[in-house]
Amino acid sequence: FHQSEQSQHRWTQKQPGRLKDKTIGIMGTGSIGEHIASTAKHFDMRVLGLSNSGKAKENFEKCFSVTELHRFLADCDYVVSTLPDTASTTGLLNAASFVAMKATAWLINIGRGNLIDETALLEAIHTNTIAGAVLDVFIEEPLPVSHPFWTAENIIVTPHISAPSFPEDVAQIFVDNYNRFVNKDPLQFQIDFAKGY
Repeated sequence: FHQSEQSQHRWTQKQPGRLKDKTIGIMGTGSIGEHIASTAKHFDMRVLGLSNSGKAKENFEKCFSVTELHRFLADCDYVVSTLPDTASTTGLLNAASFVAMKATAWLINIGRGNLIDETALLEAIHTNTIAGAVLDVFIEEPLPVSHPFWTAENIIVTPHISAPSFPEDVAQIFVDNYNRFVNKDPLQFQIDFAKGY
């Protein structure tokens, strides 16, 4: 199914394909990336990971270091980024990265907008270098009304809503960490300010 089918009121019964046996590459193997990996395995997907170290992680068939970015991208049908905004992630996905991807690949960015060279992404989609992108985060937010992402074919824009925090979830994490602190146990979800995440 394609957005243009709906906008033109066409009932076209094309087979959409399936996730089974597709390869999903997750940029960022932290808690969010691990959760996505675990979920993808339920769909019988092959799961690859990308991190600074490339260290093996549960639920990932193979993990690559950032220095192996293009090798990582080459195998992926879907690339999902959960990466933080750091100096080393800025512009990581650029024209050369899009060339390294499959022409049928989709990029999904739920991490931070600094990751993507937006001009290069528009060109990659316009020239069919990659199939499309689902973008939830942007360099400038809110996304300006004149931004070409709004009208570009095969780009789906969502307004930074992919991971809302609900009070009951945050409260439970706080209670758990408070109990850990009182018992002098290691805390969960600590930020390393030197790394930026």
